[in-house]
Amino acid sequence: MQENFDPNGLGIKGKLFGLPVVPEEAELIIIPVPWDVTVSYQDGTARGPNAILNASIQIDLYHHQIKEAWKTSIGMLPVSEELLIENNKLRLLAKGYIDSLEANTDSESTKLVTSKINEASENLNIYTKNISSKYLKTGKLVGLVGGDHSTPLGLMRALAEKYDRFGILQFDAHADLRKAYEGFTYSHASVMYNALKLPAVGRLVQVGIRDFCEEELNVITRSMGRVKTFFDTDLKSEIYQGKTWKALCNDIIKELPTLVYISFDIDALDPKLCPHTGTPVPGGLEFTQATYLISEVVKSGRKIIGFDLCEVAPGSTEWDANVGARMLWELSQLTVASHK
Repeated sequence: MQENFDPNGLGIKGKLFGLPVVPEEAELIIIPVPWDVTVSYQDGTARGPNAILNASIQIDLYHHQIKEAWKTSIGMLPVSEELLIENNKLRLLAKGYIDSLEANTDSESTKLVTSKINEASENLNIYTKNISSKYLKTGKLVGLVGGDHSTPLGLMRALAEKYDRFGILQFDAHADLRKAYEGFTYSHASVMYNALKLPAVGRLVQVGIRDFCEEELNVITRSMGRVKTFFDTDLKSEIYQGKTWKALCNDIIKELPTLVYISFDIDALDPKLCPHTGTPVPGGLEFTQATYLISEVVKSGRKIIGFDLCEVAPGSTEWDANVGARMLWELSQLTVASHK
């Protein structure tokens, strides 16, 4: 079907990037997870997968590094309406609980909410892991689109069963290393703490971090090098003193093993590119700084074994979704290219 597709014409509505790909026949499967139950500031990222899908049709299919990129077979599974409905119900419970915490009026009854949400979040992890494992076992590559940053833990668990050892390259404004946050074991603020419980994760390399707490800094300093963090302030200081982004990328890539999983929280970028994300923070990377680093990872000979793109919230305009769709295009293309 792709052979007869005109990459210079109109894309197919309802298909990721407008490509005529049946997900089950794709070499890269994208799993959408519409979930933002535990977000602590602005919600809306549960609508990210649908918004990115709708915006993706606007992308021109030429890629300056990959010949005939439109032939890369990328398919997105349908967004689960049942999961979105469950998310919306649980989000109302979580928001009421968080409001009571902030007002210092929480009680034993409200604390029961955390147990219910923790159970639901673990069920989500099992659901995501099962879907991921299903496609990984058939030799396909798998990416995930959230939702908040808690959503990819199931995919990481599936990859930890497939690979003995790999590293995570985390693009993020936040360290996400809290043991739990607001009582939620599977909070978006705890995803990397939970990822480090997987023995297969040999190294976590963080880029763009600029909002973190002392608890998280302690996790980094006590990790004996397992966690390497390139704080945004330090990166900017080196750039202001004349160090090139190319040299800094080399420093980052040296910390990565041969097999790499990329976890991309959109708030790693300057918030002018993602103003409606759940927890925007001043500073951050430019779009092309991020994509340059990913392309350099591929050029280094490392393989990207999977990825996630999280925390894209559509807001009142299509801007965030537009940026998210373009980042998904880059992640998808470079992931597949790393295996060729």
